Amino acid sequence: MRTAIFPGSFDPFTIGHADIVNRALGLFDHIYIGIGINNVKTATFPLEKRLADITDFYRGNDKVTVCSFSGLAVDFAKEHGAQFILRGVRMVADFEYERNMAQANKQLSGIETILLYTAPQYAHISSSLVRDLHKHNADISAFLPNNQQL
Repeated sequence: MRTAIFPGSFDPFTIGHADIVNRALGLFDHIYIGIGINNVKTATFPLEKRLADITDFYRGNDKVTVCSFSGLAVDFAKEHGAQFILRGVRMVADFEYERNMAQANKQLSGIETILLYTAPQYAHISSSLVRDLHKHNADISAFLPNNQQL
C-alpha cells in the first residue's frame, strides 16, 4: 500500500492545498493530512478549527485522514507507515526550500518526498496571503475549499 503524509500548518487550508491532495489521490492509496503543531509560531486559526474544516472537506473519502502532529514530519510519516512525504511547489523559491528539506528527510529516514507543482490557477494563493486578506476583513471564501467561512 502506497501511503503519504501531507504535512503543513494549513493556517488555513486553501484551495491550492486541496488541489495538491486531490491530484495526489490517484498516486497514493492513503494520504494523512498532518497539521503540524509549531509552538514557536502563533496560528491565526485555532488547531481545532483547521482539523474540523479539513475533515469536513474530505468527509466520506476513506483515502484521507486528517490529524495533528508535533515534531518531525519523518516521525509522523513513520508513525503512520507512510513511504512518502507529499509537498506542493508554487514557485522557484518553494522548490529550493523543498529540495533541501526532501534531501534532509531522505538522509534521516529513507522516506522519499514527492513534489507536485501547483496548478497555475492556484499558484498565487498562499496561506500567508489568505491570512493577510482575512486580517483586513476581506472575503476569503474564494480561496478556501467549498467557499468555507472562517
